[in-house]
Amino acid sequence: MAERITSIKELDFTPQEKAFPSPGDWRDLFIYFLLADRFDDNKENIPAYDPASAPRGRDPEQGGVFQGGNIKGIIRRLDYIRGLGANAIWLSPVLKNRQERMDSYHGYGIQDFLEVDPRFGTKQDLQELVRQAHKKGMYVILDIIINHTGDNWAYPGDYPYYYWREAPGPFDFGFWREADSTPGFQKGDAVWPQELQHQGYYKRRGQIRDWNDPDEAVHGDFVSLKELDIAQPEVLDTLIKAYKYWIAVADIDGFRVDTVKHIENSATAIFCNAVREYAKRIGKQNFFLFGEVVADDPTLERYIGRNSRIEGTNERFPSLDACLDFPLYFMLEEVIKGLANPSGLRERYERFRTMYADHGAAGQYFVTFVDNHDQMARPYRRFMHGNPHPKQAVLALGYLLTSQGVPCMYYGTEQGFDGGGDNDRYIRECMFGGQWGAFDSTGRHFFNKNHPIYQGIAGIASVRQREPALRYGRQYFREISGNGVDFGYPIDGKCVLAYSRILDDCEILIALNLDASPRNDFITIDINLNPAGQKMVNLLAPEKQVTVEQRGQRHAVKVPLDGHELVILKRSGSF
Repeated sequence: MAERITSIKELDFTPQEKAFPSPGDWRDLFIYFLLADRFDDNKENIPAYDPASAPRGRDPEQGGVFQGGNIKGIIRRLDYIRGLGANAIWLSPVLKNRQERMDSYHGYGIQDFLEVDPRFGTKQDLQELVRQAHKKGMYVILDIIINHTGDNWAYPGDYPYYYWREAPGPFDFGFWREADSTPGFQKGDAVWPQELQHQGYYKRRGQIRDWNDPDEAVHGDFVSLKELDIAQPEVLDTLIKAYKYWIAVADIDGFRVDTVKHIENSATAIFCNAVREYAKRIGKQNFFLFGEVVADDPTLERYIGRNSRIEGTNERFPSLDACLDFPLYFMLEEVIKGLANPSGLRERYERFRTMYADHGAAGQYFVTFVDNHDQMARPYRRFMHGNPHPKQAVLALGYLLTSQGVPCMYYGTEQGFDGGGDNDRYIRECMFGGQWGAFDSTGRHFFNKNHPIYQGIAGIASVRQREPALRYGRQYFREISGNGVDFGYPIDGKCVLAYSRILDDCEILIALNLDASPRNDFITIDINLNPAGQKMVNLLAPEKQVTVEQRGQRHAVKVPLDGHELVILKRSGSF
Protein backbone atom coordinates (compact mmCIF):
# COMPACT_ATOMS: atom_id res chain seq x y z
CA MET A 1 0.00 0.00 0.00
CA ALA A 2 1.32 3.43 -0.94
CA GLU A 3 2.47 5.62 1.90
CA ARG A 4 -0.01 8.26 2.96
CA ILE A 5 0.59 11.77 1.62
CA THR A 6 0.45 14.44 4.32
CA SER A 7 1.86 17.57 2.62
CA ILE A 8 1.50 19.27 -0.74
CA LYS A 9 5.30 19.15 -0.92
CA GLU A 10 4.98 15.42 -1.58
CA LEU A 11 2.64 15.76 -4.54
CA ASP A 12 3.54 14.69 -8.06
CA PHE A 13 1.53 16.40 -10.79
CA THR A 14 2.65 14.08 -13.56
CA PRO A 15 -0.44 12.27 -14.92
CA GLN A 16 -0.34 8.57 -14.11
CA GLU A 17 -1.78 7.78 -17.54
CA LYS A 18 -2.20 9.70 -20.78
CA ALA A 19 -4.87 12.29 -20.10
CA PHE A 20 -8.31 11.47 -21.47
CA PRO A 21 -9.14 14.32 -23.89
CA SER A 22 -11.89 16.79 -23.06
CA PRO A 23 -15.08 16.98 -25.12
CA GLY A 24 -14.99 19.66 -27.78
CA ASP A 25 -18.14 21.27 -26.37
CA TRP A 26 -19.76 20.44 -23.03
CA ARG A 27 -23.17 21.07 -24.58
CA ASP A 28 -22.67 17.64 -26.15
CA LEU A 29 -22.97 16.17 -22.64
CA PHE A 30 -25.96 15.13 -20.55
CA ILE A 31 -24.87 15.08 -16.90
CA TYR A 32 -26.15 12.64 -14.27
CA PHE A 33 -25.63 13.93 -10.71
CA LEU A 34 -25.44 11.40 -7.90
CA LEU A 35 -24.60 11.29 -4.21
CA ALA A 36 -22.06 8.51 -3.71
CA ASP A 37 -23.53 7.38 -0.37
CA ARG A 38 -27.07 7.19 -1.74
CA PHE A 39 -26.51 5.56 -5.12
CA ASP A 40 -25.31 1.93 -4.87
CA ASP A 41 -23.60 -0.11 -2.16
CA ASN A 42 -22.21 -2.83 -4.47
CA LYS A 43 -24.15 -5.60 -2.70
CA GLU A 44 -25.82 -8.43 -4.55
CA ASN A 45 -29.30 -9.91 -4.26
CA ILE A 46 -31.18 -6.72 -3.38
CA PRO A 47 -34.75 -7.15 -4.68
CA ALA A 48 -36.19 -4.63 -7.11
CA TYR A 49 -38.76 -2.19 -5.76
CA ASP A 50 -42.36 -3.35 -5.98
CA PRO A 51 -44.91 -0.98 -4.43
CA ALA A 52 -47.09 -3.94 -3.45
CA SER A 53 -44.45 -5.75 -1.40
CA ALA A 54 -41.72 -3.27 -0.41
CA PRO A 55 -41.17 -2.94 3.35
CA ARG A 56 -42.53 0.37 4.61
CA GLY A 57 -41.71 2.66 7.48
CA ARG A 58 -38.29 4.31 7.33
CA ASP A 59 -36.58 5.58 10.46
CA PRO A 60 -36.06 9.33 9.85
CA GLU A 61 -32.75 9.17 11.71
CA GLN A 62 -31.40 6.88 9.01
CA GLY A 63 -31.80 9.60 6.39
CA GLY A 64 -29.21 11.76 8.10
CA VAL A 65 -26.36 9.25 8.36
CA PHE A 66 -24.19 7.11 6.11
CA GLN A 67 -26.11 4.41 4.24
CA GLY A 68 -23.23 2.56 2.60
CA GLY A 69 -23.14 3.70 -1.01
CA ASN A 70 -19.65 3.50 -2.48
CA ILE A 71 -17.55 4.02 -5.60
CA LYS A 72 -17.57 0.35 -6.61
CA GLY A 73 -21.35 0.53 -6.64
CA ILE A 74 -21.20 3.43 -9.10
CA ILE A 75 -18.84 1.47 -11.35
CA ARG A 76 -21.27 -1.41 -11.68
CA ARG A 77 -24.12 0.97 -12.57
CA LEU A 78 -22.37 2.84 -15.38
CA ASP A 79 -24.42 1.03 -18.02
CA TYR A 80 -27.62 2.03 -16.20
CA ILE A 81 -26.55 5.68 -16.39
CA ARG A 82 -25.38 5.37 -19.99
CA GLY A 83 -28.65 3.67 -20.97
CA LEU A 84 -30.48 6.78 -19.85
CA GLY A 85 -28.53 8.76 -22.42
CA ALA A 86 -26.29 10.46 -19.87
CA ASN A 87 -22.63 10.62 -20.85
CA ALA A 88 -21.17 12.48 -17.88
CA ILE A 89 -21.33 11.91 -14.12
CA TRP A 90 -21.24 14.68 -11.56
CA LEU A 91 -19.93 12.88 -8.50
CA SER A 92 -20.57 14.27 -5.03
CA PRO A 93 -17.43 14.97 -2.93
CA VAL A 94 -15.59 11.76 -2.11
CA LEU A 95 -12.60 13.13 -0.20
CA LYS A 96 -12.13 12.12 3.43
CA ASN A 97 -14.51 13.59 6.00
CA ARG A 98 -14.17 13.12 9.76
CA GLN A 99 -14.76 9.44 10.45
CA GLU A 100 -16.59 9.97 13.72
CA ARG A 101 -19.17 12.14 11.94
CA MET A 102 -21.86 9.82 10.59
CA ASP A 103 -23.86 12.82 9.35
CA SER A 104 -21.18 13.80 6.82
CA TYR A 105 -22.46 11.27 4.26
CA HIS A 106 -22.79 14.13 1.73
CA GLY A 107 -19.03 14.66 1.69
CA TYR A 108 -18.96 18.45 2.00
CA GLY A 109 -17.06 18.53 5.33
CA ILE A 110 -13.55 17.60 4.19
CA GLN A 111 -10.86 16.66 6.67
CA ASP A 112 -8.22 15.37 4.25
CA PHE A 113 -7.96 16.91 0.79
CA LEU A 114 -5.47 14.26 -0.31
CA GLU A 115 -7.35 11.05 0.53
CA VAL A 116 -10.58 9.36 -0.55
CA ASP A 117 -13.01 8.74 2.30
CA PRO A 118 -12.61 5.03 3.16
CA ARG A 119 -16.38 4.71 3.51
CA PHE A 120 -16.60 5.40 -0.23
CA GLY A 121 -13.56 3.35 -1.16
CA THR A 122 -9.96 4.03 -2.11
CA LYS A 123 -7.99 6.19 -4.47
CA GLN A 124 -7.69 3.12 -6.68
CA ASP A 125 -11.50 2.79 -6.74
CA LEU A 126 -11.83 6.39 -7.91
CA GLN A 127 -9.21 5.79 -10.59
CA GLU A 128 -11.07 2.69 -11.75
CA LEU A 129 -14.40 4.54 -11.87
CA VAL A 130 -12.93 7.20 -14.15
CA ARG A 131 -11.12 4.60 -16.25
CA GLN A 132 -14.29 2.56 -16.80
CA ALA A 133 -16.35 5.67 -17.53
CA HIS A 134 -13.84 6.78 -20.14
CA LYS A 135 -13.99 3.37 -21.81
CA LYS A 136 -17.71 3.91 -22.25
CA GLY A 137 -17.25 7.40 -23.67
CA MET A 138 -18.34 9.05 -20.43
CA TYR A 139 -16.78 11.86 -18.41
CA VAL A 140 -16.45 12.33 -14.65
CA ILE A 141 -16.89 15.67 -12.89
CA LEU A 142 -15.84 15.85 -9.25
CA ASP A 143 -17.68 18.08 -6.78
CA ILE A 144 -15.07 20.12 -4.92
CA ILE A 145 -14.96 22.54 -2.00
CA ILE A 146 -12.54 25.46 -1.66
CA ASN A 147 -14.64 27.69 0.61
CA HIS A 148 -14.34 25.70 3.82
CA THR A 149 -13.15 22.56 5.53
CA GLY A 150 -15.07 20.22 7.78
CA ASP A 151 -15.64 20.80 11.50
CA ASN A 152 -11.99 20.04 12.20
CA TRP A 153 -11.49 22.52 15.04
CA ALA A 154 -13.59 24.25 17.66
CA TYR A 155 -14.00 27.71 19.09
CA PRO A 156 -13.09 28.12 22.81
CA GLY A 157 -15.17 25.83 24.99
CA ASP A 158 -16.52 24.11 21.89
CA TYR A 159 -19.41 26.57 21.94
CA PRO A 160 -21.18 27.68 18.75
CA TYR A 161 -19.95 31.13 17.77
CA TYR A 162 -22.03 33.29 15.43
CA TYR A 163 -21.04 35.96 12.96
CA TRP A 164 -20.71 39.42 14.45
CA ARG A 165 -20.03 42.22 11.98
CA GLU A 166 -18.68 44.57 14.65
CA ALA A 167 -16.16 42.05 16.03
CA PRO A 168 -12.73 43.76 16.27
CA GLY A 169 -11.03 40.74 14.71
CA PRO A 170 -11.29 37.00 14.42
CA PHE A 171 -12.56 35.05 17.41
CA ASP A 172 -10.00 33.12 19.43
CA PHE A 173 -9.05 29.67 18.20
CA GLY A 174 -10.09 26.88 20.55
CA PHE A 175 -8.54 23.52 19.68
CA TRP A 176 -8.07 20.99 16.90
CA ARG A 177 -10.40 18.05 17.05
CA GLU A 178 -8.58 14.75 17.58
CA ALA A 179 -9.98 11.26 17.13
CA ASP A 180 -7.53 9.66 19.57
CA SER A 181 -5.19 10.66 22.36
CA THR A 182 -1.94 9.61 20.72
CA PRO A 183 0.57 12.51 20.88
CA GLY A 184 0.89 14.35 17.59
CA PHE A 185 -1.72 14.56 14.86
CA GLN A 186 -2.81 11.19 13.50
CA LYS A 187 -4.71 10.75 10.21
CA GLY A 188 -8.07 11.12 11.99
CA ASP A 189 -7.05 14.35 13.73
CA ALA A 190 -7.11 18.01 12.68
CA VAL A 191 -7.02 18.68 8.92
CA TRP A 192 -4.79 17.60 6.04
CA PRO A 193 -2.61 18.45 4.20
CA GLN A 194 -0.60 19.73 7.08
CA GLU A 195 -0.24 23.15 5.42
CA LEU A 196 -3.84 23.85 6.49
CA GLN A 197 -3.00 23.16 10.16
CA HIS A 198 -2.49 26.84 10.84
CA GLN A 199 -5.14 28.62 12.86
CA GLY A 200 -4.44 31.86 11.02
CA TYR A 201 -5.67 30.31 7.79
CA TYR A 202 -9.29 30.39 9.00
CA LYS A 203 -11.44 33.51 9.19
CA ARG A 204 -12.87 32.54 12.60
CA ARG A 205 -15.86 34.87 12.38
CA GLY A 206 -18.52 32.40 13.55
CA GLN A 207 -21.51 30.85 11.80
CA ILE A 208 -23.54 32.68 9.17
CA ARG A 209 -26.97 33.72 10.40
CA ASP A 210 -28.06 36.19 7.71
CA TRP A 211 -27.45 34.41 4.39
CA ASN A 212 -28.56 37.53 2.50
CA ASP A 213 -25.85 39.74 4.03
CA PRO A 214 -22.98 39.71 1.46
CA ASP A 215 -20.28 40.36 4.05
CA GLU A 216 -21.56 37.66 6.38
CA ALA A 217 -22.03 35.18 3.53
CA VAL A 218 -18.42 35.56 2.41
CA HIS A 219 -16.71 35.68 5.81
CA GLY A 220 -18.87 33.52 8.07
CA ASP A 221 -18.70 29.78 8.69
CA PHE A 222 -21.02 27.58 6.66
CA VAL A 223 -22.89 26.28 9.73
CA SER A 224 -20.29 24.13 11.58
CA LEU A 225 -17.96 23.91 8.56
CA LYS A 226 -14.98 26.18 9.06
CA GLU A 227 -14.39 29.05 6.64
CA LEU A 228 -10.96 29.15 5.04
CA ASP A 229 -9.26 32.48 4.45
CA ILE A 230 -8.77 31.64 0.81
CA ALA A 231 -7.61 35.18 0.02
CA GLN A 232 -4.30 34.29 1.69
CA PRO A 233 -1.91 33.10 -1.05
CA GLU A 234 -0.67 30.16 1.02
CA VAL A 235 -4.21 28.82 1.49
CA LEU A 236 -5.15 29.25 -2.14
CA ASP A 237 -1.91 27.65 -3.31
CA THR A 238 -2.53 24.63 -1.09
CA LEU A 239 -6.02 24.09 -2.52
CA ILE A 240 -4.88 24.57 -6.11
CA LYS A 241 -2.18 21.95 -5.68
CA ALA A 242 -4.50 19.52 -3.89
CA TYR A 243 -7.03 19.58 -6.71
CA LYS A 244 -4.41 19.52 -9.46
CA TYR A 245 -3.24 16.31 -7.81
CA TRP A 246 -6.67 14.69 -8.28
CA ILE A 247 -6.67 15.58 -11.96
CA ALA A 248 -3.22 14.02 -12.28
CA VAL A 249 -3.91 10.88 -10.27
CA ALA A 250 -7.51 10.15 -11.32
CA ASP A 251 -7.83 11.79 -14.76
CA ILE A 252 -10.87 13.82 -13.66
CA ASP A 253 -12.58 15.75 -16.51
CA GLY A 254 -14.11 18.67 -14.65
CA PHE A 255 -14.94 20.24 -11.29
CA ARG A 256 -18.22 21.48 -9.91
CA VAL A 257 -17.19 24.21 -7.44
CA ASP A 258 -19.33 24.38 -4.31
CA THR A 259 -20.61 27.56 -2.60
CA VAL A 260 -19.00 29.97 -5.07
CA LYS A 261 -21.01 32.97 -3.86
CA HIS A 262 -19.38 32.55 -0.43
CA ILE A 263 -15.87 32.95 -1.84
CA GLU A 264 -14.02 36.15 -2.77
CA ASN A 265 -14.43 36.55 -6.53
CA SER A 266 -10.76 37.14 -7.18
CA ALA A 267 -9.81 33.93 -5.35
CA THR A 268 -12.29 31.94 -7.43
CA ALA A 269 -10.81 33.41 -10.61
CA ILE A 270 -7.23 32.60 -9.59
CA PHE A 271 -8.17 29.04 -8.60
CA CYS A 272 -10.09 28.31 -11.80
CA ASN A 273 -7.50 29.81 -14.10
CA ALA A 274 -4.69 27.89 -12.39
CA VAL A 275 -6.60 24.61 -12.71
CA ARG A 276 -7.51 25.39 -16.32
CA GLU A 277 -3.88 26.10 -17.24
CA TYR A 278 -2.68 22.88 -15.64
CA ALA A 279 -5.35 20.86 -17.41
CA LYS A 280 -4.40 22.36 -20.77
CA ARG A 281 -0.74 21.58 -20.14
CA ILE A 282 -1.44 17.86 -19.65
CA GLY A 283 -3.81 17.59 -22.63
CA LYS A 284 -7.27 18.38 -21.25
CA GLN A 285 -8.01 21.35 -23.47
CA ASN A 286 -11.57 21.92 -22.25
CA PHE A 287 -11.57 21.00 -18.56
CA PHE A 288 -15.04 21.95 -17.29
CA LEU A 289 -15.38 24.27 -14.30
CA PHE A 290 -18.92 25.11 -13.28
CA GLY A 291 -20.09 26.52 -10.00
CA GLU A 292 -22.94 26.81 -7.56
CA VAL A 293 -24.04 30.45 -7.53
CA VAL A 294 -27.52 30.75 -6.08
CA ALA A 295 -28.46 34.09 -7.58
CA ASP A 296 -30.06 35.97 -10.47
CA ASP A 297 -28.69 36.41 -13.98
CA PRO A 298 -26.79 39.68 -13.35
CA THR A 299 -24.91 38.00 -10.49
CA LEU A 300 -24.13 34.93 -12.57
CA GLU A 301 -22.77 37.22 -15.28
CA ARG A 302 -19.90 38.25 -13.00
CA TYR A 303 -18.61 34.68 -12.91
CA ILE A 304 -19.11 33.63 -16.54
CA GLY A 305 -19.78 36.17 -19.27
CA ARG A 306 -16.78 35.76 -21.58
CA ASN A 307 -19.37 36.37 -24.28
CA SER A 308 -21.37 39.00 -22.37
CA ARG A 309 -22.00 42.68 -22.97
CA ILE A 310 -21.62 44.12 -19.47
CA GLU A 311 -20.77 47.81 -19.50
CA GLY A 312 -19.79 50.29 -16.84
CA THR A 313 -18.43 47.90 -14.23
CA ASN A 314 -15.03 46.58 -13.26
CA GLU A 315 -16.46 43.95 -10.92
CA ARG A 316 -16.06 41.01 -13.25
CA PHE A 317 -14.14 37.82 -12.62
CA PRO A 318 -15.17 35.54 -15.50
CA SER A 319 -13.54 32.49 -13.97
CA LEU A 320 -16.13 29.74 -14.41
CA ASP A 321 -17.08 28.06 -17.65
CA ALA A 322 -20.68 27.81 -16.46
CA CYS A 323 -22.96 28.17 -13.46
CA LEU A 324 -25.79 26.01 -12.23
CA ASP A 325 -28.85 27.64 -13.76
CA PHE A 326 -30.72 28.70 -10.64
CA PRO A 327 -32.65 31.46 -12.48
CA LEU A 328 -34.21 28.72 -14.62
CA TYR A 329 -34.75 26.45 -11.62
CA PHE A 330 -36.64 29.19 -9.80
CA MET A 331 -39.33 29.29 -12.51
CA LEU A 332 -39.30 26.08 -14.56
CA GLU A 333 -41.15 23.74 -12.18
CA GLU A 334 -44.21 25.97 -11.99
CA VAL A 335 -44.23 26.42 -15.77
CA ILE A 336 -43.99 22.69 -16.53
CA LYS A 337 -46.75 21.92 -14.03
CA GLY A 338 -49.02 24.51 -15.66
CA LEU A 339 -49.07 26.65 -12.53
CA ALA A 340 -47.42 29.74 -14.03
CA ASN A 341 -47.66 31.70 -17.25
CA PRO A 342 -44.58 30.82 -19.34
CA SER A 343 -44.02 34.49 -20.20
CA GLY A 344 -41.28 34.82 -17.58
CA LEU A 345 -39.44 31.90 -19.14
CA ARG A 346 -39.73 33.41 -22.61
CA GLU A 347 -38.65 36.85 -21.47
CA ARG A 348 -35.51 35.45 -19.86
CA TYR A 349 -34.34 33.84 -23.10
CA GLU A 350 -35.14 37.02 -25.01
CA ARG A 351 -32.82 38.92 -22.64
CA PHE A 352 -29.99 36.62 -23.76
CA ARG A 353 -30.06 38.46 -27.08
CA THR A 354 -28.88 41.65 -25.37
CA MET A 355 -26.79 40.00 -22.65
CA TYR A 356 -24.61 37.97 -25.04
CA ALA A 357 -22.82 38.96 -28.22
CA ASP A 358 -23.68 35.51 -29.58
CA HIS A 359 -26.94 34.53 -27.90
CA GLY A 360 -26.91 31.21 -29.70
CA ALA A 361 -23.87 30.27 -27.63
CA ALA A 362 -25.44 31.39 -24.34
CA GLY A 363 -26.30 27.81 -23.42
CA GLN A 364 -22.69 26.91 -22.82
CA TYR A 365 -22.73 29.04 -19.67
CA PHE A 366 -25.56 27.21 -17.87
CA VAL A 367 -25.90 23.76 -16.34
CA THR A 368 -29.66 23.33 -16.23
CA PHE A 369 -31.66 21.24 -13.74
CA VAL A 370 -35.07 20.73 -12.13
CA ASP A 371 -34.09 18.58 -9.10
CA ASN A 372 -31.07 18.98 -6.87
CA HIS A 373 -29.69 17.82 -3.52
CA ASP A 374 -30.12 21.37 -2.17
CA GLN A 375 -33.48 23.13 -2.38
CA MET A 376 -33.03 26.88 -2.26
CA ALA A 377 -36.41 28.27 -3.32
CA ARG A 378 -38.76 25.37 -2.60
CA PRO A 379 -37.50 23.84 0.65
CA TYR A 380 -36.91 20.10 0.65
CA ARG A 381 -39.05 18.67 -2.09
CA ARG A 382 -38.38 16.98 -5.39
CA PHE A 383 -40.16 17.84 -8.61
CA MET A 384 -42.46 14.82 -8.24
CA HIS A 385 -43.33 15.48 -4.58
CA GLY A 386 -47.11 15.31 -4.27
CA ASN A 387 -47.39 15.14 -8.05
CA PRO A 388 -49.76 12.52 -9.58
CA HIS A 389 -48.54 13.15 -13.15
CA PRO A 390 -45.32 11.19 -13.90
CA LYS A 391 -45.35 12.42 -17.51
CA GLN A 392 -44.52 15.87 -16.16
CA ALA A 393 -41.10 14.57 -15.12
CA VAL A 394 -40.47 13.61 -18.75
CA LEU A 395 -41.65 17.07 -19.82
CA ALA A 396 -39.27 18.72 -17.35
CA LEU A 397 -36.24 16.71 -18.45
CA GLY A 398 -37.39 17.01 -22.03
CA TYR A 399 -37.27 20.77 -21.71
CA LEU A 400 -33.70 20.62 -20.37
CA LEU A 401 -32.62 18.26 -23.15
CA THR A 402 -34.08 20.40 -25.94
CA SER A 403 -33.39 23.93 -24.69
CA GLN A 404 -30.20 25.93 -24.33
CA GLY A 405 -27.76 24.73 -21.68
CA VAL A 406 -25.85 21.69 -20.48
CA PRO A 407 -28.64 19.47 -19.11
CA CYS A 408 -28.18 17.83 -15.73
CA MET A 409 -30.42 15.30 -13.99
CA TYR A 410 -30.40 14.44 -10.30
CA TYR A 411 -30.37 10.72 -9.57
CA GLY A 412 -33.77 9.18 -8.86
CA THR A 413 -35.76 11.63 -10.96
CA GLU A 414 -35.86 8.98 -13.68
CA GLN A 415 -37.52 6.61 -11.20
CA GLY A 416 -40.13 9.14 -10.06
CA PHE A 417 -38.56 9.81 -6.65
CA ASP A 418 -40.94 12.14 -4.82
CA GLY A 419 -39.16 12.95 -1.57
CA GLY A 420 -40.13 15.91 0.54
CA GLY A 421 -40.02 16.86 4.20
CA ASP A 422 -38.69 19.26 6.78
CA ASN A 423 -34.99 18.76 5.94
CA ASP A 424 -32.73 17.77 3.06
CA ARG A 425 -32.49 14.07 3.94
CA TYR A 426 -35.94 13.60 2.37
CA ILE A 427 -34.60 14.52 -1.07
CA ARG A 428 -31.56 12.25 -0.73
CA GLU A 429 -33.11 8.81 -0.94
CA CYS A 430 -31.08 5.65 -1.60
CA MET A 431 -31.26 4.18 -5.08
CA PHE A 432 -30.19 0.84 -3.60
CA GLY A 433 -32.88 0.97 -0.93
CA GLY A 434 -30.93 0.45 2.27
CA GLN A 435 -32.57 1.88 5.33
CA TRP A 436 -33.59 5.04 3.47
CA GLY A 437 -35.16 4.03 0.18
CA ALA A 438 -37.64 6.12 -1.79
CA PHE A 439 -41.41 6.06 -1.19
CA ASP A 440 -40.92 5.37 2.55
CA SER A 441 -39.43 1.97 1.71
CA THR A 442 -36.37 0.00 2.78
CA GLY A 443 -34.32 -2.78 1.25
CA ARG A 444 -35.40 -2.43 -2.38
CA HIS A 445 -33.37 -1.10 -5.33
CA PHE A 446 -34.66 1.32 -7.99
CA PHE A 447 -32.50 0.59 -11.04
CA ASN A 448 -35.47 -0.09 -13.30
CA LYS A 449 -34.60 0.56 -16.94
CA ASN A 450 -38.21 -0.11 -17.92
CA HIS A 451 -39.65 2.67 -15.80
CA PRO A 452 -41.71 4.93 -18.11
CA ILE A 453 -39.91 8.07 -16.92
CA TYR A 454 -36.51 6.45 -17.56
CA GLN A 455 -37.66 5.34 -21.01
CA GLY A 456 -39.13 8.74 -21.85
CA ILE A 457 -35.96 10.59 -20.89
CA ALA A 458 -33.76 8.09 -22.75
CA GLY A 459 -35.76 8.59 -25.95
CA ILE A 460 -35.41 12.38 -25.86
CA ALA A 461 -31.71 12.16 -24.95
CA SER A 462 -31.11 9.90 -27.96
CA VAL A 463 -32.67 12.47 -30.29
CA ARG A 464 -30.64 15.25 -28.71
CA GLN A 465 -27.42 13.35 -29.30
CA ARG A 466 -28.25 12.99 -33.01
CA GLU A 467 -29.33 16.58 -33.62
CA PRO A 468 -26.72 19.38 -33.39
CA ALA A 469 -29.45 22.05 -33.41
CA LEU A 470 -30.73 20.78 -30.05
CA ARG A 471 -27.28 21.30 -28.57
CA TYR A 472 -26.00 24.47 -30.24
CA GLY A 473 -28.95 26.19 -31.88
CA ARG A 474 -30.44 29.59 -31.17
CA GLN A 475 -33.72 29.39 -29.27
CA TYR A 476 -36.98 31.17 -30.14
CA PHE A 477 -40.33 30.77 -28.42
CA ARG A 478 -43.22 30.39 -30.84
CA GLU A 479 -46.70 31.88 -31.00
CA ILE A 480 -49.62 29.46 -31.07
CA SER A 481 -53.25 29.55 -32.17
CA GLY A 482 -56.29 27.42 -31.56
CA ASN A 483 -58.06 28.48 -34.76
CA GLY A 484 -55.15 29.05 -37.12
CA VAL A 485 -55.96 32.76 -37.42
CA ASP A 486 -55.35 34.47 -34.08
CA PHE A 487 -51.78 33.81 -32.96
CA GLY A 488 -50.05 34.86 -29.76
CA TYR A 489 -47.93 33.71 -26.88
CA PRO A 490 -49.80 31.68 -24.22
CA ILE A 491 -51.29 33.66 -21.36
CA ASP A 492 -52.42 30.66 -19.34
CA GLY A 493 -50.31 27.96 -17.72
CA LYS A 494 -52.35 25.08 -19.15
CA CYS A 495 -51.08 25.58 -22.68
CA VAL A 496 -48.75 24.37 -25.38
CA LEU A 497 -45.23 25.62 -24.75
CA ALA A 498 -43.47 25.74 -28.12
CA TYR A 499 -39.99 26.86 -29.15
CA SER A 500 -37.56 26.32 -31.98
CA ARG A 501 -33.86 25.58 -32.01
CA ILE A 502 -32.27 26.92 -35.19
CA LEU A 503 -28.77 26.09 -36.40
CA ASP A 504 -27.78 27.25 -39.88
CA ASP A 505 -30.76 26.33 -42.08
CA CYS A 506 -32.12 23.65 -39.75
CA GLU A 507 -35.11 24.37 -37.52
CA ILE A 508 -36.29 21.88 -34.92
CA LEU A 509 -39.62 22.65 -33.29
CA ILE A 510 -40.33 21.38 -29.78
CA ALA A 511 -43.86 21.43 -28.37
CA LEU A 512 -44.85 20.51 -24.82
CA ASN A 513 -48.47 20.12 -23.81
CA LEU A 514 -48.57 21.49 -20.26
CA ASP A 515 -52.22 20.46 -19.98
CA ALA A 516 -53.45 17.00 -18.95
CA SER A 517 -56.07 17.21 -21.71
CA PRO A 518 -55.31 16.76 -25.43
CA ARG A 519 -54.67 19.86 -27.54
CA ASN A 520 -54.49 20.51 -31.27
CA ASP A 521 -52.98 23.96 -31.77
CA PHE A 522 -51.28 25.65 -34.70
CA ILE A 523 -47.65 26.58 -33.97
CA THR A 524 -45.63 29.21 -35.85
CA ILE A 525 -42.42 28.16 -37.59
CA ASP A 526 -39.78 30.01 -39.60
CA ILE A 527 -41.31 30.93 -42.97
CA ASN A 528 -37.92 30.99 -44.72
CA LEU A 529 -36.82 27.54 -43.56
CA ASN A 530 -40.05 25.57 -43.96
CA PRO A 531 -42.01 25.99 -47.21
CA ALA A 532 -45.76 25.40 -47.27
CA GLY A 533 -46.62 21.79 -48.05
CA GLN A 534 -43.41 20.50 -46.49
CA LYS A 535 -43.73 17.58 -44.07
CA MET A 536 -42.27 17.73 -40.58
CA VAL A 537 -41.48 14.49 -38.76
CA ASN A 538 -41.80 13.80 -35.04
CA LEU A 539 -38.30 12.52 -34.22
CA LEU A 540 -39.67 10.62 -31.22
CA ALA A 541 -42.22 8.79 -33.40
CA PRO A 542 -41.21 9.07 -37.09
CA GLU A 543 -44.48 7.61 -38.29
CA LYS A 544 -46.22 10.78 -37.06
CA GLN A 545 -45.94 13.75 -39.42
CA VAL A 546 -47.49 17.18 -39.80
CA THR A 547 -47.70 19.49 -42.82
CA VAL A 548 -46.52 23.10 -43.01
CA GLU A 549 -49.43 25.40 -43.83
CA GLN A 550 -49.70 29.02 -44.98
CA ARG A 551 -51.70 30.83 -42.29
CA GLY A 552 -52.01 34.46 -43.37
CA GLN A 553 -48.54 36.01 -43.33
CA ARG A 554 -46.96 33.15 -41.47
CA HIS A 555 -46.21 29.45 -41.77
CA ALA A 556 -47.47 27.08 -39.10
CA VAL A 557 -48.05 23.43 -38.34
CA LYS A 558 -51.07 21.96 -36.58
CA VAL A 559 -49.75 19.66 -33.89
CA PRO A 560 -52.03 17.14 -32.13
CA LEU A 561 -50.79 16.46 -28.61
CA ASP A 562 -51.96 14.08 -25.93
CA GLY A 563 -52.03 15.29 -22.37
CA HIS A 564 -48.49 16.03 -21.12
CA GLU A 565 -46.97 14.94 -24.43
CA LEU A 566 -43.75 16.31 -25.93
CA VAL A 567 -42.93 16.22 -29.64
CA ILE A 568 -39.75 17.14 -31.54
CA LEU A 569 -40.44 18.10 -35.16
CA LYS A 570 -37.96 18.46 -38.01
CA ARG A 571 -38.37 19.08 -41.72
CA SER A 572 -38.63 15.78 -43.58
CA GLY A 573 -35.53 14.93 -45.60
CA SER A 574 -33.27 17.55 -43.95
CA PHE A 575 -29.90 16.22 -42.89
